[in-house]
Amino acid sequence: MPLKNITIAVDAMGGDYGPPVILPAALKVLARYSNLQLILVGDEAVLTKQLQHFQKKNPTDQTRIIIRHASQQVEMDESPAQALRSKKDSSMRVAINLVKEGVAQASVSAGNTGALMATARFVLKTIPGIDRPAIISTYPTINYKKNMRMLDVGANVDSTAEHLFQFAIMASVLASAVDSIVNPKVFLLNIGTEDIKGNEQVRKASQLLLQAKAINYAGFIEGNNIFKGEADIVVCDGFVGNVALKTTEGVAKLIGQLIKKAFYQNIFTRVAGLIAMPVLKILTKWIDPDRYNGACFIGLQGIVIKSHGGANEKAFANAIEEAILQVEKNIPERISAEVEQLLKISSRNKDEDNNSAHLS
Repeated sequence: MPLKNITIAVDAMGGDYGPPVILPAALKVLARYSNLQLILVGDEAVLTKQLQHFQKKNPTDQTRIIIRHASQQVEMDESPAQALRSKKDSSMRVAINLVKEGVAQASVSAGNTGALMATARFVLKTIPGIDRPAIISTYPTINYKKNMRMLDVGANVDSTAEHLFQFAIMASVLASAVDSIVNPKVFLLNIGTEDIKGNEQVRKASQLLLQAKAINYAGFIEGNNIFKGEADIVVCDGFVGNVALKTTEGVAKLIGQLIKKAFYQNIFTRVAGLIAMPVLKILTKWIDPDRYNGACFIGLQGIVIKSHGGANEKAFANAIEEAILQVEKNIPERISAEVEQLLKISSRNKDEDNNSAHLS
């Protein structure tokens, strides 16, 4: 069976480093996927010159690379409203427009998160039945072969119970399709596991999830248990999720630095470090944030992947590969179909309740 041709629009000017990181990462991914075409969006003169430089080191089929000129660039500290209003020809906006126009099937950017979310939502709109898109990210667990996905990790600071319910639906579809998990187990992040714990919206969201037979809801989970491997999906609002994300990244760096310092104490610890090197390499790979780079703006009528702003070549390449995977699995279409089905069930249940009330 022939491979499905995939076109990805890449915001080549976004992030902390721009083309010097994004272009070599794009070329590496292009070499891995014979069915892939990349549209590099940004300053044409800059991209053409740098692309020639990187292609000398990593020769690639030039027929599968298109440069699309964009005269503007969204700065990392620019307000979302300013970017949306004044940067209509930015590399970020043009890349998302290509998805809207059907020229590309997904967009990848390491640019300003707020501006990217505002632009993506304005251009692509949300899936019918979904009030707000969310950012879903991947985390390692104690089970080396199993990852966990958490949302929202920064798109919505204030979320209602209904929003959390919608996040759970979308994440379930994503985990089932992309991670090949049958009936993924969903938890709500809370300050305790008892029914009385948590704020009002978390407790109400729990009641909504308990009524949804299509979702494998397993109850509340505390922060110290989210990496144990029991949860496939952890749902929370964007404020809590972003704090958890940044804390996790900080702890991963702390562990790495402490291990390094411990093995450099003296000659004996250095020898011990050499002996332990194979294990340390496995640990480093396991918790390496670059491996999990590429968060999805889930809930939009199109695929938008957000790379970490400070991503290196390896990390940005992983973000492009996440976009490819979601295109192959038709994630927006699957979410749309699942939401439509749940809305039909909900409407039918309401009609039955109304009829029962009328008869009584």
